[in-house]
Amino acid sequence: MNSSDLGSILQRVREENPLVHNITNVVVTNFTANGLLSLGASPVMAYAPEEVADMVRISRALVLNIGTLSREVVDSMILAGKTANELGIPVIFDPVGAGATPFRTEMAHKVMEEVKISVLRGNAAEVANVLGEKREIKGVDAGVQQGNSMELAITAAQKLHTIVVITGKDDVLTDGETTYLVSNGHPLLTKVTGTGCLLTSVIGAFAGVEKNLLLAGLSALTYYGIAAEKSFEKVGNTGPGSFQIEFINQLALVSSEDIHQLALFNQV
Repeated sequence: MNSSDLGSILQRVREENPLVHNITNVVVTNFTANGLLSLGASPVMAYAPEEVADMVRISRALVLNIGTLSREVVDSMILAGKTANELGIPVIFDPVGAGATPFRTEMAHKVMEEVKISVLRGNAAEVANVLGEKREIKGVDAGVQQGNSMELAITAAQKLHTIVVITGKDDVLTDGETTYLVSNGHPLLTKVTGTGCLLTSVIGAFAGVEKNLLLAGLSALTYYGIAAEKSFEKVGNTGPGSFQIEFINQLALVSSEDIHQLALFNQV
């Protein structure tokens, strides 16, 4: 796999403008919508059980995010997820804060049990808790990194039968057999609320145009990380507010050629 392949998927996202159905959390809705629009995808946020199945039917990907969850929202997620499964539409799941409370962990497990998840994206603590391993988590943020994220990702992919993305200083992407380490990105991403959630939706957009979900995920991760790097080049240390605004700009400005030249990934 080479960087030119990854750049071509970005171009297809912009040409095909995939509709991405997000059942996400109230903290990140606006940021997610603007980020997807900047990328060139088309966002929709629909939560009502009366319409989620119909919205999935006209979408290219479904993104489920439990950041601000309720039992009713989870029921809508499962209804939408089962519809997506029936239609062969990829489902990307972000188990935000799994492990923080028993209810949150229970709902994450419920989604995993009732919906066939195409890609699971979280930090190491979230993925570990979805897998049934206890790791420290603070609210909905990761605690101190414990253990080996690569080993965890591979184990999770094999046991959960899905592609797993664990984000951190370096991002791990694996289907349990083939594993990539992506080094693009910038630490300021951790200072802006919702950047992980938006990444999950960006993966959804790429999965909406590329059936090889490992390739789609790798393209999304390198693109996203390069946008962060370019944002910091523009605004420097002026602070996370300036970085956030410029990041939305760079999601629109990063090109296929940028990916070809700047992608930092290795198969391990």
